[in-house]
Amino acid sequence: AVLGASPTVGSVGATVWRNLRTGGFAGPTFAVNPRHTQLPDGSPVFSRVSALPLVPDLAVVCTPPATVPGLVAELGAMGTRAVVVLTAGLDAAAKQAMCSAARPHGLRILGPNCVGLMTPRLGLNASFAHTQALPGELAFVSQSGALVTAMLDWAKSRRIGFSHLVSLGEHADVDFGDLLDHLANDNTTRAVLLYIESVTAPRKFMSAARAAARNKPVIVVKAGRAGQGMKAAASHTGALAGEDRVIDAAIRRAGMLRVDTLQELFMAAQTLARFRGNRSDALTVVTN
Repeated sequence: AVLGASPTVGSVGATVWRNLRTGGFAGPTFAVNPRHTQLPDGSPVFSRVSALPLVPDLAVVCTPPATVPGLVAELGAMGTRAVVVLTAGLDAAAKQAMCSAARPHGLRILGPNCVGLMTPRLGLNASFAHTQALPGELAFVSQSGALVTAMLDWAKSRRIGFSHLVSLGEHADVDFGDLLDHLANDNTTRAVLLYIESVTAPRKFMSAARAAARNKPVIVVKAGRAGQGMKAAASHTGALAGEDRVIDAAIRRAGMLRVDTLQELFMAAQTLARFRGNRSDALTVVTN
């Protein structure tokens, strides 16, 4: 279900609905918006969540910030298990209210303030990205929505596909640790690419990272390394350098590979997509 689906061309609600309908998703889709009764493609619009004929497994919310906690509570009570909150502008109190509304029902939230998610093999494009991803075996998880769209453009021009693309946004609930736990056991994902700006649950992240890195390659770009051109106030430079060393050590200990630049992340994606299953029983390479 898309809450906030809209006929207004160029709006987030219209873009999400178009992506969901044209991505090839085979399941039923529902539009919810109290201001409209029908969308340009002829789809009916339900005035409220409780009027839906089925309980949606996934809801995509692109409504004003003040409406989000109430909608999450309503969806949780119905039995919806996952919500993608694209809405930006939720303050700390609204985010807390949103999470509190979800918790009693075991409902998980991606976002808020994110681009959304894609699972191309299912034809699922629950995002407002400007283009569809190709199906493949790489998973890309990013806190930067702009980087998700940049990766989409770059990969599509090179015919590189993805098992999942996920924009975490402000990660009020679902975070890197949750997604690494899932991707470690996802047999459609052969390698994982991460763009990390901050880690809010270090213990969970490290545990999930170790498990994932044992099963498949995990490549990380951590925002803030000098090679990415990130700038910091001079008074904070020492603290940032110290934090970076800690993160660098943690990434190595978990068995992940850190690259310094976005260009190197793209190169890693291309290498992982192009070279796989190349084995020779007649050749051994030994190197330090």
